[in-house]
Amino acid sequence: ESIRRSRIPVQHIRKVKEGSPHCVDAIEERKVQLVINTTEGAQAIRDSYAIRRSAVLANVPYFTTMAAAVAAVEALEAWAMSESGPPQIRSVQEWHARSLASEVPPA
Repeated sequence: ESIRRSRIPVQHIRKVKEGSPHCVDAIEERKVQLVINTTEGAQAIRDSYAIRRSAVLANVPYFTTMAAAVAAVEALEAWAMSESGPPQIRSVQEWHARSLASEVPPA
C-alpha cells in the first residue's frame, strides 16, 4: 500500500505459496521491472530464494527492505531530473577510499 500511496503504478501478483501464476512466473516472463521482497515467516523466507534467484537471472533489481527500495527510486528520480550523464556507480569501499583521500591532514 505504501507504494500505491507514492503514486507508483503497481499490480498485485500472487505469492509463490498461492499458486501459479505467481511472482516468480511474472519475473521469468519479464513482466516485472523491480522486486521488493520483504519476508516475514518461515514460508516467505523459503519462497524468497526462488524470487531472488529468478530476479537475478532476469537482471531485475531486487530489494529486501522498503528503505533500500525507496532510496533506489529516489536516486533514479534524481538522475532523471539531472542534466548530467549516467550516475557514477562505485562500491562502498571505493567511496570510503575517496573520502579518506580527500581528508585534510592535521597541521
